[in-house]
Amino acid sequence: MQMTDWNRMTLARFQRGLTGGEFAPLDWWKACRKRIDSLDANLHAWECLAPEPAITHRDGGPPIRPLDGVPVGIKDIIDTVQLPTTWGTQGYHRVEAADMDAAIVTQLSRLGALAMGKTVSTEYAYFQPNRTCNPHDPSRTPGGSSSGSAAVVATGMVPVALGTQTVGSIIRPASYCGVVGFKPTHGTLSVAGVKALAPSLDTLGWFTRHLEDTCTLFSELTGSESIAPLERLDGIRVGLCRVPSPQPPSPEVSAALDDAAARMASLGAQLAHVDLGDAFDALVTHQQTILAYEAARALASEHERFAASMSQALLGLLDEGQAIPLTRYWQARQATEEARRTLSLHLAERFDVLLAPSATGVAPQGHHSTGDPIYSRAWTLLGVPCVNLPLHWTEQGLPVGVQLIADRYQDRRLLSVASALMP
Repeated sequence: MQMTDWNRMTLARFQRGLTGGEFAPLDWWKACRKRIDSLDANLHAWECLAPEPAITHRDGGPPIRPLDGVPVGIKDIIDTVQLPTTWGTQGYHRVEAADMDAAIVTQLSRLGALAMGKTVSTEYAYFQPNRTCNPHDPSRTPGGSSSGSAAVVATGMVPVALGTQTVGSIIRPASYCGVVGFKPTHGTLSVAGVKALAPSLDTLGWFTRHLEDTCTLFSELTGSESIAPLERLDGIRVGLCRVPSPQPPSPEVSAALDDAAARMASLGAQLAHVDLGDAFDALVTHQQTILAYEAARALASEHERFAASMSQALLGLLDEGQAIPLTRYWQARQATEEARRTLSLHLAERFDVLLAPSATGVAPQGHHSTGDPIYSRAWTLLGVPCVNLPLHWTEQGLPVGVQLIADRYQDRRLLSVASALMP
């Protein structure tokens, strides 16, 4: 009997297997639980695990729902009735069960997905590292704040895991762990039941191993039409984007960008450099201003109650936010709106997507930091959709991702273009 290669399984392929009686509803869940039992003692990517679902075997017939039997990891800042939530605080803030599931958890359940458990997050989804290791080199960080979600997908412990991005918390760990990470247009998915850090920035997204699965999830969760994959990129205009950083890209990042650009050109894309101007560089500062101002208010109660247990990194952010005057916050918001209009004009007139680095290099050594998110700050601030593609690997076997970016509300177009690059 031929063994199923679950790491190569896609959501659509599993549904076909359920329809034809090739798979039982809990087959994928049980295969993932076996991998968790054998791998997570060294990876430390799960905060807690769900009990086995009570699902009876069905002999053939169409799946009732489009994600029947798909195991999903839930980031530990997302409310669940069945499982405790600790918001990455390592226990100083914990509830055994929420009154209601977060909206995204309910959506996934309605579609037939099965919660595998809660994945490790950094403290309140900020920068304080937690215990998860990088799946390719345990001495390195997996990134953050969606550290556990990226790691469990990279190791095949689940095919899908939820993440959130307020700075670079989907794209950066996706790059470090070598998986697809998708951040939709801000506000596309409801964040009801997701712990707020900075509401004008917080964006719900997810990780997968296959771009096809990200497309499937987007269509099912948003109620949009299916996304047609592209085989070629003839006529697609790609902007090679200067990154908002005082330092030039590292050699491995340059190699990753060159590889991606060459692949896009070979598929017929038209590439040109784009410079969004000095105002674009200032977005990094504006993002930090908005983040700090909003976090100080979103976490006011937690600060009041748990300040003695909070990390210095988080306390520093909250103190910074309290000191920011309203006029400075408003100025940052106004500058953001102007930059959005400028970006939309560039994309409407000259480009379909932008190509940019996902992170400053390979995952850094050590667990004292989750890495520098500077290459994501501006895109998160602007609310545009971004997808990390794991297209480049170093000689040491470490991934270096690149991200494609589109204008707001062009998520389907972005994923269609990305599909041409992923095998």
